Amino acid sequence: METTTATGGLVYGIRLRREVEYRYVGITTKTASRRFHQHLRLAAEGRKTRFYDWLRKHDRSELIADELDWIEGLPELGQAEIDWISYLRREGDRLLNLSDGGLGPTGVVWTDEMREAARVRSTGRKIQRESGPGAPFYGKNHTAEQREKWSRERKGTYSGAENPNFGKFGPEHPGFGHTVSEETRRALSEAKKGAGNPNFGKKASAETRAKMSAVRKGRPMPSSQRNAHTRHHTNKGIEKADCKYCVEDSAKPSLSSESESES
Repeated sequence: METTTATGGLVYGIRLRREVEYRYVGITTKTASRRFHQHLRLAAEGRKTRFYDWLRKHDRSELIADELDWIEGLPELGQAEIDWISYLRREGDRLLNLSDGGLGPTGVVWTDEMREAARVRSTGRKIQRESGPGAPFYGKNHTAEQREKWSRERKGTYSGAENPNFGKFGPEHPGFGHTVSEETRRALSEAKKGAGNPNFGKKASAETRAKMSAVRKGRPMPSSQRNAHTRHHTNKGIEKADCKYCVEDSAKPSLSSESESES
């Protein structure tokens, strides 16, 4: 019988044909056969739970899904699943259900043993990330309402003390010692050129230019990189390995060594 409405549904149980012990109990508003084949497909796709691991160990011809009960009303259907799981567990059936059943979140609390088993099952699992025309979201855009919602939820999340790296400096900061490769630098540079630059084709208004000028007024502005090197490095006795002028100056012989060689 094919169910065409969602006013009720079936409680079904999955077992080996040669055994009377059920290994999984579920509910569906469709037929037990259709739900069973959905389980088989998910198992073939590699879903990682105790139940799907068990399904993969057996040929589909060895398995069967029985209709255990027909229930009118969705709340009653969820309660019926809870009752069936409880009953079969009392009878000694080794059900592979993770929860006690019911509609909606079931409050499953994972034990350390369950977490370790899940870790072992997922070790070495290859995740295929789709991109381009084959990706599910290809060519689509989130709505303005969705973006606005995310913006409100995230506002202030990573500022000040809320930032996980707040107050971390030097070796304590996760990015300490990290350098971007030349290949990545070139890729970023190419991506920001021309139309890829967010400011491409834009021009600051007279008001914005006036504000920028007022902020910089009275601030010493070196006319060149060499001037900045002289002002901030040479005059202060500072030498930096990433400054090309510091490197050049250190490679030049000093005046004292020249005078000594002449004498």
